[in-house]
Amino acid sequence: MRKIALLGAVAVMACATAAHAEPGGCLKYGAVGAVGGHVANHHTVLGAAAGCVTGMYKRHEYRKEAKAKAALYDQEHPGAKGNYEAKATAYDVEHSTTPGKMTPDAASGTAPAAAPAAQ
Repeated sequence: MRKIALLGAVAVMACATAAHAEPGGCLKYGAVGAVGGHVANHHTVLGAAAGCVTGMYKRHEYRKEAKAKAALYDQEHPGAKGNYEAKATAYDVEHSTTPGKMTPDAASGTAPAAAPAAQ
């Protein structure tokens, strides 16, 4: 039991230190799925496989949205240099959006105000 707890702690630390801005991934979600599958009647391999597929899908969706934000940034700033990740980050900064969302955050208070009614 002590060996399993030690391996679990090492896996959590490895995932936490290797994490970067992109969500998902087969290793992160697969590890969580393996733990969940183990708890659910010892289906560790099935849980890991399901977690891996989920992580790959999440990462695909994130990259697809980042490329869409980069295309919008290129329309606003023709001739801008950089890869799609840098352009998506610049788009997020300019438009007060967060990674994973295309619309501005309502909680930040920096959303554009409504135009006054013409009199």
